[in-house]
Amino acid sequence: MLSAKRNILRVAAATVASGVLAAGAVALAGSASASTIGAHHTGTSYSFKTLNNAHDLTFNQLLGINDEGVISGYFGSGAAGHPNKGYLLLPREGFYINENFPHSKQTQVTGLNNRGVTVGFYSNTNLGVGKDANYGWVNVYGHFRQVNFPTNSPASPALDQNLGVNDEGIVVGFYNDNNNASHGYEYNIWTRQFSTVVDPNSPGASLTAAAINDHGDVAGFYTNPTTGNTDGFLLRDGQFMDLAVTGASATMALGVNNYDEVVGVYTPSGTTDLHGFTWTPRHGFTTVDDPKGIGTTTVNGVNDFGQLVGFYTTDGGNITNGFLATPHGH
Repeated sequence: MLSAKRNILRVAAATVASGVLAAGAVALAGSASASTIGAHHTGTSYSFKTLNNAHDLTFNQLLGINDEGVISGYFGSGAAGHPNKGYLLLPREGFYINENFPHSKQTQVTGLNNRGVTVGFYSNTNLGVGKDANYGWVNVYGHFRQVNFPTNSPASPALDQNLGVNDEGIVVGFYNDNNNASHGYEYNIWTRQFSTVVDPNSPGASLTAAAINDHGDVAGFYTNPTTGNTDGFLLRDGQFMDLAVTGASATMALGVNNYDEVVGVYTPSGTTDLHGFTWTPRHGFTTVDDPKGIGTTTVNGVNDFGQLVGFYTTDGGNITNGFLATPHGH
C-alpha cells in the first residue's frame, strides 16, 4: 500500500490534472472537525507553531491531521467576497495543495485519513456566513463525490457537512432539519450506506458527529436534554459518554484518535472565552491554549503521535491563525 503522503501527492496530481484548483470553503458554524491524543501523551507540554497560508494571512483554520503529519484546512472567512478555500498542508515540505470541490464557490477540507481520503463540505454561493447552503463531499484518491444524508425535511438553506473519516472509510457528519436541529450520521464510502448517530438515552436530541477513529468510536457534541447545555460526547462500544468541563456553559468534542483521547473546545460559564482541551478516560480534561491565543483557542484535530491542530484569534478577533502543536520529545 502507498504511504499516506504518497496517496496525498497522487490526489494532488489528479486534482491538478482535472483543473480543480482554488474554489473555496464555507465557514463552519461555530466549530470544526477534530481528533484526539493517545493517553500516553496526557500531561505533555507542546511546541506551538503558527501556520497560515500566504494567500490569506488574516483567516486560517486547521481542521485535521493524519499520522503522516498532513494537515487539512482552509483560508478565507466565508464573508461575502471572502470565500473559504480548501487546502492540504505538508508542513515538513513547507507547501500547500489547493483542494476544492469541482465548480464550487467555497470549500472546506475538514478531515483526512491515512489512506489518501479527504472529506469536507462546499457551497455554490458566497453570500455570507450562515447564508450559503452547505453540501458534504468525499474525495477518494482524486475522485470527488457529493455525500448528503437523505432527508425529507432539510434546513433552508441546506446544511450538510462531512467532518471526519477513519482508515476503514467510515465518514461522520451531520445535517440540519427544517427546525435547525442537528442529526449525526455515518456514511460508508465503500458501500455508500448511511446510518444515524444518536444519544440512545435521548434519540431526538440535536447532535453533531464530528470525528471517528479506526475502532468506530465517535466523538461530537449534542444538546444535553437535562441541562440544555451543549456537551461533548464519546460513543464507544455502544456506550454514550457525556463529556462536559466543570463550570463550562458549552463543551464541544471535535475529535478522537485511536487511544480514545478526545480534543475540542469549551467556554467557561459567564464568559465568551474559548479554551482548547484534551480528555482521556483515565485523566479527564486538560486545557490546551496556544500561548499567542489564550482564551481564543480551538483544538480541532490530533493524530496518534499527539500532534494537535486548530486555530486562535488575535487583534481583537480580527485575525484567525492556524496552529500546529507538537508534543515535546516527538
